[in-house]
Amino acid sequence: MRKVQNTSIFDFHGRPSLAKALPLSLQHVLAMIAGVITPPIIIAGVVGATPQEKLLLIQIAVLASGVCTLFHLYGVWKFGARLPAIFGVGFAYVPTLIAVGAQFGIEGILGAQLIGGITMMVVGYFIQYIRHLFPPVVAGTVVLVIGLSLYDIAVRYMAGSGNVNAPDFGEPLNWIVGLATLATVLAASQFGRGVIKLSAIIVGIVVGYLLSLALGMVSFDAVAAADWVAMPRFMPFALEFHTSAIIAMVIICVINSVQTIGDLSATTVGGMNRELKTTELTGGLLGNGLTTTASAFFGALPTSTFSQNVGIVAMTKVISRFVLALAGGFMLLAGFSPKFGALMTTIPYPVLGGATVTVFGMITMTGIKLLIKDELSARNMTIVGLALALSLGIAEVPAAIERFPEWLQNVIGGAPIVVAAITAFVLNLLLPHVTLADEACEREAMAREDAGDTDRDTLGEAGRDQRRRAGRDGAQAATNGVQGG
Repeated sequence: MRKVQNTSIFDFHGRPSLAKALPLSLQHVLAMIAGVITPPIIIAGVVGATPQEKLLLIQIAVLASGVCTLFHLYGVWKFGARLPAIFGVGFAYVPTLIAVGAQFGIEGILGAQLIGGITMMVVGYFIQYIRHLFPPVVAGTVVLVIGLSLYDIAVRYMAGSGNVNAPDFGEPLNWIVGLATLATVLAASQFGRGVIKLSAIIVGIVVGYLLSLALGMVSFDAVAAADWVAMPRFMPFALEFHTSAIIAMVIICVINSVQTIGDLSATTVGGMNRELKTTELTGGLLGNGLTTTASAFFGALPTSTFSQNVGIVAMTKVISRFVLALAGGFMLLAGFSPKFGALMTTIPYPVLGGATVTVFGMITMTGIKLLIKDELSARNMTIVGLALALSLGIAEVPAAIERFPEWLQNVIGGAPIVVAAITAFVLNLLLPHVTLADEACEREAMAREDAGDTDRDTLGEAGRDQRRRAGRDGAQAATNGVQGG
């Protein structure tokens, strides 16, 4: 019998038509591209890279993101998550990379990154034995903070730039474009049908981009200057190993592993309506460690999951590997063709902000969905509440830790996810496991004790009344006896 081909976009192994998959794939590319190119741009400025070195860092970051995504979609042996997730050069490492790069240059970054990637693989191997230490209350807290910590990025983008010191930051024109993009995304996702509904983000980006063109907000100078084809080189930079740089990088790589747990959990819960399997988690961490290690030899920065793309999966429920593989293919093409990558970077920040703010909201709701999978006991609410208070509080008041060692400031100061992960993890280990049933039993015992105390008080009061009456009667009898005598 002829085998019927699976074309569902809501099945991981589904292979829809190119016409249906293409727009769904492009919105993943457009959502991630700013996050991919921003870290190498920042680090190039920190290390004093030449214009050619800067273009190289951007190109290899885009290429590494495509390779990493395809690697995790299909996997090799035990490496790779084999989940509908986008991986690439991660923004979470930037504070640590800035600190290391300012002192030891790009060579020091890549050398420390090599050791950090190996550490990730070690964590990935042992995660199967310690997975029970990351229950929904811990993973859900991390995902929730990931979503909450991304809001300022979306708002900055809508205001015109990721840098608040940019000359046009906060201009009303930027907000007009950002809000128009957001309105289009909402209209397409809530009132659209079929592919339009599922491709709401790219529909919003197209409308915002056309509006930006009409307003003269798009520049094609970078496209004209970029080469058509460029091949990556092995070891374009030397690797240097410095103890302090390695320590800082190992810490952030371990913390990023916790974020990966959160993102992969959010992918399966939000997009596939099931818990994350241990094999998927192990493969994801092992694969991320391997790609981070290999990237160091080609000049690409460390890799991680992309939370904004997790939000797209959770919002659309589109989990077809073919759709995400197309996104990885586009990134590969952009990596080999700097001109193609430069074209994608012409999308103005307000358009990206307006298109992704709803995605970040979906990540937050996925974190809440993870949390309520576990019971909301007083213990669990304490864990979540303290993790949120400390992580977001320190992020809002960075001066509160300015007297800490510089490496510690770089690890926890710029990433609330780090503080949230550590807080939730430690509290989950230290606080007694008291369930809602235990709390109910405790209240009942207290109620019985209170009732017993009340009964004893009542009996005591009755006894005292009886003794007082007896005393009065005795006194009266004595008085009557005296009078009779």
